[in-house]
Amino acid sequence: MDDDVERVARKVRDVEQAVSEHVTRSGPITGRASSPDGAVTVVATPGGPPRQITVSPAALRMGPHGLAAEIMRVADKAQRAASTRLHQTLERVVDPRELTAMGLPRDRDSEEFGWQR
Repeated sequence: MDDDVERVARKVRDVEQAVSEHVTRSGPITGRASSPDGAVTVVATPGGPPRQITVSPAALRMGPHGLAAEIMRVADKAQRAASTRLHQTLERVVDPRELTAMGLPRDRDSEEFGWQR
């Protein structure tokens, strides 16, 4: 029994080390999304608040409620793109099913939104 526990603990340490090294090499993981007309662009991290929001002068014509709704919609897309990018990065060292179970789904639509590191 102790051998099994030690083997599992060693495996966890090895995966943790591999993930840490891989994320360090890949740099910050972000997702970028824009409204169809390009009036609103958001850069976000997986599971975090937006890092950057860019609003064109034309977007101001949406009014405060319309602009707020558009920012939220685009921010959600950017965050999904960032989560997908994180999933793609980590699936090289962790089983993709485990990533999905941890709340990092791979959004098949993310290519539409684009991503950047």
